[in-house]
Amino acid sequence: MIAYIKGELAAVYPGGIVVEQGGIGYEIGVPFSVMDGLPALGESVKIYTYLYVREDILKLYGFLTRDDLEIFKLLITVSGIGPKGALGILAAMTPDDLRFAILAGDTKTIAKAPGIGKKTAGKLILELKDKLSLSEAFEGQLGSSKDKASSKEETSGIRKDAVEALVALGYTSADALRAVGQAELTEGMSVEELLKKSLKHISSF
Repeated sequence: MIAYIKGELAAVYPGGIVVEQGGIGYEIGVPFSVMDGLPALGESVKIYTYLYVREDILKLYGFLTRDDLEIFKLLITVSGIGPKGALGILAAMTPDDLRFAILAGDTKTIAKAPGIGKKTAGKLILELKDKLSLSEAFEGQLGSSKDKASSKEETSGIRKDAVEALVALGYTSADALRAVGQAELTEGMSVEELLKKSLKHISSF
């Protein structure tokens, strides 16, 4: 298994790149969302990779973050969604947005991805919903924000209550999850205070 490739960005084309390392050019399929994060041609780049193997297929797929890679690997376990469909989904939404949509049962948002209809989106939600959790969906925010809660369990519990409150107010589950995920949670903050912060975010959706 090739965990990642670090080398010179030799070429960029629709849906893929070539990374040269040790005199070998590795052709790697990537989602279009990766393009904005790539360096200039000739500069160094690190791509986390997955080697897709089938009877007549041997192809590398790559991502700029481990999170994108893990979500890709999860997506291709869903029947009917191959690498092309998974790349399309990741080009249309971030891993966090996808997690929120899955947990919220939001087929409409997922179906916006190219080649993914409502039926496939529903199947994706059905097969992956039990493999995700609210705490996992908020993990990115917990790791990168200035959250000061005493534990991840406590933080996730407060966020969960805020999400439920927003849904009770009439907002969709997907918007509620996204808004609460974007709101900064500091030590000692109550559900009501987090709710007020979340409402400011949700008004911009």
